[in-house]
Amino acid sequence: MIIKYTCQNGVRVVLENIPTVRSVAIGIWIGTGSRNETPELNGISHFLEHMFFKGTKTRTAREIAESFDSIGGQVNAFTSKEYTCYYAKVLDTHAPFALEVLADMFFNSTFDEEELIKEKNVVYEEIKMYEDTPDDIVHDLLSKAVYESHPLGYPILGTEHTLKTFNGETLRQYMKDAYTPENVVVSIAGNISESFIKEVEAFFGSYQGQQAVRENQKPEFNSNQISRKKETEQAHLCIGYNGLKVGHDDIYNLIVLNNILGGSMSSRLFQEVREQRGLAYSVFSYHSAYQDSGMVTIYGGTGASQLDVLFETIQETLKKLKQNGITEKELTNSKEQLKGSLMLSLESTNSRMSRNGKNELMLGRHRSLDEIVEQIDQVTKRSVDSMATSIFSDQYSLALVSPDGELPKSK
Repeated sequence: MIIKYTCQNGVRVVLENIPTVRSVAIGIWIGTGSRNETPELNGISHFLEHMFFKGTKTRTAREIAESFDSIGGQVNAFTSKEYTCYYAKVLDTHAPFALEVLADMFFNSTFDEEELIKEKNVVYEEIKMYEDTPDDIVHDLLSKAVYESHPLGYPILGTEHTLKTFNGETLRQYMKDAYTPENVVVSIAGNISESFIKEVEAFFGSYQGQQAVRENQKPEFNSNQISRKKETEQAHLCIGYNGLKVGHDDIYNLIVLNNILGGSMSSRLFQEVREQRGLAYSVFSYHSAYQDSGMVTIYGGTGASQLDVLFETIQETLKKLKQNGITEKELTNSKEQLKGSLMLSLESTNSRMSRNGKNELMLGRHRSLDEIVEQIDQVTKRSVDSMATSIFSDQYSLALVSPDGELPKSK
């Protein structure tokens, strides 16, 4: 059972006790990411996440790392387009200590000038590493094609140009604006009692912050084609279609549809592109849901000479899907697969902590396992066929990274 608690300053706490495990996962979720940045501050959410590990008033960067290594725990963080998360997974006996270190990082990071310079170099290298990974870049290019100048099209890492301008004062101001109490969720899952909420409140329940003034502008879905010429062995292709926002009533129809299209080894794209034609090693589709919009992405990587055939095969697969619909067997398999992966994911305290934190932050509600299974069971062939027709329209964007940068041609 998930226990929800709101501190007097607005920080929300969600706790799920799982008495059958010996670990506890603690995550500090903040509702800010690259989407909430200005062009000048692009990359600051991600850079701030890095700087939290670089020393506090009482701990050096090394001591933060040793704090978790010495208790056999793990600590990490990530930034997405709409949220940032700092999390730790430790043995249940070390949960109070892990919470104290995370709170120390959250409230007492010094953003030391010397550490800032070093960490900027680390992120420059991260950007270069990303640039060396064409199957990653192409997804960023697709976001740019679809969302154009909207912040959802910004790269999460930012750019070398924007990073150069960040200093301790910039970071502190951004924290003041974005890390406000009502924008923070502390999620805990594992072998922990409800009384732990009081320990969370002791650290997070009294700090004050200004009311966040946030007016997220809903993005338009644009049809564009972007290509980048790069010395690569393969052509990396991404196609994007307009999707659904987080918590949409039809979201499970789309999840089932995506699974059938390109979400598994038995999916149509995998079978047609890889198994039947041997065109690609990697081909898949996925859905990204944001607060007010979403996108279905299809990715495939192939030799440059086969790019046109890959594009044609994907288009043919979508055409058949729209014309003939899915089969009852596909529907049953996809639903069972989703239920199976859902159940298996719940065996990890980390994934439960993540699920609860994200649901609280993005939706403010939590569905029980039975409710989710019921919603998956309610998906019908007709509802999935209807979804396929509406999603896979002529309105799509395309991104390509390839040796010649030439966009695919279809017959």
